[in-house]
Amino acid sequence: MVFKKITLIGTSEESFDAAADDAIDRAEDTLDNVYWVEVEEFGVELQGATDREYQAEVEVAFELEG
Repeated sequence: MVFKKITLIGTSEESFDAAADDAIDRAEDTLDNVYWVEVEEFGVELQGATDREYQAEVEVAFELEG
């Protein structure tokens, strides 16, 4: 098997967990053969947002077909 990893950044106004779930949900909706996700970093945007925007950077690994 061969896997590819990509980085996604999920966002939420609620929590870091919700931000990670946002990225994971998007990966599952748009990619085939997702095997695992590694949460790499958390961050909070303060200046550009009216409220705090929680961010979770995740690496998604999925199997390449063929």
